[in-house]
Amino acid sequence: MKTIPAAILVRVSTNKQETQRQKHELSAVAESKGWEVVEVCEETVSGSADRDERPGLARIEELARAGKIKKVLVHEISRVARRPSVAHAFVETLEQCGVSLYWHAHSIETLMASGKRNPAAAIMLALLAEMARAEKETLVERIKSGLDEARRKGVKLGRPEGTALGSKELVAKHPDIARALKAGQSVRNAAKITGKGGSTVQRVKAALKVA
Repeated sequence: MKTIPAAILVRVSTNKQETQRQKHELSAVAESKGWEVVEVCEETVSGSADRDERPGLARIEELARAGKIKKVLVHEISRVARRPSVAHAFVETLEQCGVSLYWHAHSIETLMASGKRNPAAAIMLALLAEMARAEKETLVERIKSGLDEARRKGVKLGRPEGTALGSKELVAKHPDIARALKAGQSVRNAAKITGKGGSTVQRVKAALKVA
């Protein structure tokens, strides 16, 4: 039997989080189904980021268009994106390439064995993508409410004075990003090359202008 090539996509929002559990569980799923994992794409970026700030998604799409994969495994839909527009566009691209997205939380795929779209998965995708967006908005509102309450009580927020990185320090901290940008790479490509978040690349780009 011919092995089905697959890619794993894992995402966390901050460097303090780890991806080992996602990778371990998805690798086990692939092995149990006889899928060969040809690449693991990891991202450290907010799920609300724009599509051009998602090097992991870009790499998966590149593999799909090149015909190197037939399956993409994620732990749950929020790992793809917390923006429905980004999640749907990603899945559309995969489907156009004949690649099925499998999400472990519900053990469901976007394409059936025949290669046709799975109606049940399409409905679930729409629902879960919207729930992921709403969950993010709720979290943001809770944080905002907490900060407002802290200010009301006179708590000083933000970094302690003198701890914020200046432009030169930021560039020095991320020389790989600086090199990529100076070489003419876009924010998206620089993030992909360095494996860092789009927001970090944006800050370095701004710092280079004044450094």
